Amino acid sequence: QLQLVESGGGLVQPGGSLRLSCAASGSTLDHYSIGWFRQAPGKERERISCISRSGTFTTYADSVKGRFTISRNNARNTAYLQMSSLKPDDSAVYYCAAGSDSTLCAARYDYWGQGTQVTVSS
Repeated sequence: QLQLVESGGGLVQPGGSLRLSCAASGSTLDHYSIGWFRQAPGKERERISCISRSGTFTTYADSVKGRFTISRNNARNTAYLQMSSLKPDDSAVYYCAAGSDSTLCAARYDYWGQGTQVTVSS
């Protein structure tokens, strides 16, 4: 069974950068597309980015386009989310998730990490 663990969250000032990691175990990550989601207090969870199994296809929500970059290293069984030009509105718990129903971006994500908190504040 695939297990996902996020890391790299923390407190950062507006305009700063963070890189989140999503480490997989229990199965090989290249069987899955990966999505990054976030949920802020009182808001619905939103998918902000996804990457295909091979890493050649990516999508981004408008709210993060041009500031965030998703990537993966299947040899290391790890996916990443590089976040730059962070804003207070980016503060949320960030989750990675894996799905296998598409070779591009999954419509359904069956495996989830526990989340990592990102707080953007001065």
